[in-house]
Amino acid sequence: MAISPVVVVDDLSVTYDDFPAVKSLSLQVERGEFYALLGTNGAGKTSTLEVMEGHRQPSSGSVRIFGESPTNRREVRPRTGIMLQESGFSPDLSVRESVGLIGSLSGRRDDVARVLDISGLAHRAATRVSQLSGGEKRRLDFATAVYGGPELVILDEPTTGLDIQSRDALWDAVDRLRDRGSTIVLTTHYLEEAQQRADRIGIMHQGTLREEGTVAELTQALPSVISFSLPPGIPEPPIDTVRVGGGFHVETFALQKDLYLLLAWAEDAGVELQDLQAAPTRLDDVFRVISHD
Repeated sequence: MAISPVVVVDDLSVTYDDFPAVKSLSLQVERGEFYALLGTNGAGKTSTLEVMEGHRQPSSGSVRIFGESPTNRREVRPRTGIMLQESGFSPDLSVRESVGLIGSLSGRRDDVARVLDISGLAHRAATRVSQLSGGEKRRLDFATAVYGGPELVILDEPTTGLDIQSRDALWDAVDRLRDRGSTIVLTTHYLEEAQQRADRIGIMHQGTLREEGTVAELTQALPSVISFSLPPGIPEPPIDTVRVGGGFHVETFALQKDLYLLLAWAEDAGVELQDLQAAPTRLDDVFRVISHD
């Protein structure tokens, strides 16, 4: 029997007055998948997530979470953990009380001490929310989202405001959730997080889904780049180059082959390739091309 997708977005549109924030968006997130939804500010990511979370009604189209409307909280909420960009915790409650309260409202069960430990807040359990730093409040957001090990976890800019150590701890906790079968939907401005972790990536621009696929699928459409400079009087190497400033620039879909030819030529000619850099296409290269369309 085929396993149904956890998230199905079908021809979704979200309009504010006359402004179309999301236009005919369709995508699916499979069970156990890590899906990253990326885009520039104003691309429509937040509006899409708000509909997924049940916080906003679509103007047209539909979203289904576990086959249900996201507004069907009795069915969807116990199975879904949500980390918003900002959460409205009561400033007078302690960290321990906040996690326990939000956790109980989710309909899931867990040990508060365990959740505080994995989110790096065990030492702040008795501290009032009003006394937390910005980074600690983000960790509290995360703690309430992963309470009870939900089947679906939606992470909206989860590492904003976190130091490197806190980011690593958060991703370790997400990895443990994935090991237990949780599905992850992420939005982030840190493209390296998506490139390193996501199974598939969707890139939105001006309300539409412009590209979708694995990192390899998204990057293979753009060439890799080799750049270098040569000492004066040295003839150009036997590969296609473009002069850029005082150096040379090679765009290639056969990085290994062309880099080998270049290095072999330099070795045979006794030439030093100065400022040599060779890099495969990265996700941020794809992102720039799409966002400048």
